[in-house]
Amino acid sequence: MSIKIKTLSPEHIARWDAFVRECPQATFFHLSAWQDIVRTVFRHRTFFLFAERDGRIVAVLPLAEVKSRLFGHALTSLPFCVYGGIAAAEDAGDDAVALLEQEADALARKLGVQHLEYRNLGRIRHEDWPRQDLYVTFRKEILPEVEANMLAIPRKQRAMVRKGIKNGLVSHIDADVERFFALYSDNVLRHGTPALSKKFFRRLKDTFGDDCEVLTVTDADGRPLSSVLSFYFRDEVLPYYAGDDVAARDLAANDFKYWELMRRACERGCKVFDYGRSKIGTGPYSFKKNWGFEPQPLSYEYRLYKRDGVPQNNPMNPKYRAFIALWKRLPLGVANAIGPHIVRNLG
Repeated sequence: MSIKIKTLSPEHIARWDAFVRECPQATFFHLSAWQDIVRTVFRHRTFFLFAERDGRIVAVLPLAEVKSRLFGHALTSLPFCVYGGIAAAEDAGDDAVALLEQEADALARKLGVQHLEYRNLGRIRHEDWPRQDLYVTFRKEILPEVEANMLAIPRKQRAMVRKGIKNGLVSHIDADVERFFALYSDNVLRHGTPALSKKFFRRLKDTFGDDCEVLTVTDADGRPLSSVLSFYFRDEVLPYYAGDDVAARDLAANDFKYWELMRRACERGCKVFDYGRSKIGTGPYSFKKNWGFEPQPLSYEYRLYKRDGVPQNNPMNPKYRAFIALWKRLPLGVANAIGPHIVRNLG
């Protein structure tokens, strides 16, 4: 039974997505819709590869080329996604994975990239490849009963959730991204980071429908305080982008927001709360640990072609300190206009 490596085209989409939804190694970020999003919103070339045996898809590998004078030239699975790499069926066989990796390596060399990156959620595939040790993810079971989830939150963090409830905060499911984007863009500016475009978030909502949800927390008078855009995949909820008003901290709106998301996900029948990727030693890392989540190292692997080491295109890199300080001083409108042109190359 021979393996064929093919490139995703419109006639394969239904089979690709059916495989992704059934494959235990696959994630929300392996869905075919990311190809069009990465192509049209960020204008990056994509190469969605799959291995086929006897007309059946047995493994997939979504890739995109990111080419920037400032941040380098890479082939990545997948930019703007925290998980990627090869997702293979249990019976795929080593030959299918090996052929996909050979195809990715040949493509990387043909494109002349500096490195090839696999953002694995699961096990390390190549012990001899350099790895990025900066990131971890936080995933935890959602218990069947709402109150059991509340009691599973460590005492001090649970007190913050109850503070938000006591302050009369209210959660809403928004039909659009307007309130979310206002909070998100202002939040990232205060941290000195360029914002993704509103067009991107609108595309996510339009593309994934009910599987892309915006939850916004307001005070009793309806003033937006905190918002999160989440993805739903199989029995998991993934809060992915978020933003807070400066008043959110004193009112415990951020804690209340994630509790409301967990509560609603529990009532929806979800079984896993994926708190997402954080950098070790940062505020978000500590916040998630305080919720009782344990960090899980992410197996980001790199094949280096024209680099001496793993790229460090993140705010922790000291060489970006001056840029971050300057960015914080920009007017919000200017930052929102310029930011998407910069951040599209960071991925």
